[in-house]
Amino acid sequence: MRLFYYVHTGHRIGLDRFRRAATIIRALGDVDITLLTSDFRIASMAREHGIKRAVGVDVVRNIPQIANNGDKIIFDSAEINPVMLDDMTRYFSTFIRISDDPNEQKHPGELLVSPYLEGEGIFKGVAVDDEWFEAKPKTIKRAFFFGDDDYEEDLAANAPAFAGLELELLEGFYWFYGYGGKLKERFTALHDEEAYDAVVAGSECLVTSSPQAVLEHLAAGGKPIYLQRADYPTDFIPLFESLTIPVIHGFNKSALSAALNEVQSHTYHACPKNSEELATFLKQNLNLY
Repeated sequence: MRLFYYVHTGHRIGLDRFRRAATIIRALGDVDITLLTSDFRIASMAREHGIKRAVGVDVVRNIPQIANNGDKIIFDSAEINPVMLDDMTRYFSTFIRISDDPNEQKHPGELLVSPYLEGEGIFKGVAVDDEWFEAKPKTIKRAFFFGDDDYEEDLAANAPAFAGLELELLEGFYWFYGYGGKLKERFTALHDEEAYDAVVAGSECLVTSSPQAVLEHLAAGGKPIYLQRADYPTDFIPLFESLTIPVIHGFNKSALSAALNEVQSHTYHACPKNSEELATFLKQNLNLY
């Protein structure tokens, strides 16, 4: 009986779920687990994030070509539907799903991880690596991270909204070659995607459309501002509002400018620190002790 972790990634949906998966797998410690990812490129570089074994899966329905009936899986994807959920909860002996939907309902055959729901078989919390909570020097006043994906080049079309705001730009993993160069005149500095950790932890304020980056920056003692993209679900807004994180909808320069001017006096709630409790929940339900 084997243990798998499936995560949905890609050039149209970014890497937030993968970053969360890496956090959870590291928190589980020395556990024999195989990451399944919808992006073969991510599978090839998973070791750089502390994941020992990863396999690319072209579509979610092909998971049974790798996993056997009775195996266990942690599933982090919005690709699920009621029929697939029925099938998977019957196929796997333990099925643990991670969901960000505030209107989620737990299937009787699954266990659930959610920032909103409570109850039997549910862990309420978020996944942020403990290392983010260690104090780091803030060497960047303001940074901007749109996200790892921008296939339609929406940022380029709306780049004038950031002119004059004195933001340093962090590039995304899936950005087209040279895309950052098209944008740099609107920003005060340009950082490649490999500087993700340094920029997220080392900025006083981070404007971002990446929900995972918001949580990691908040944990690192920063002051995040969440820019809700039109092509991203709004699932995280209730969570961010409960943490008093400013939320800007779309490329609204006046709203963003006002939030940046007020950010130093703005009071934030602390980022939940529960990776150890989450790991305990997973280990207990996966019988890993």
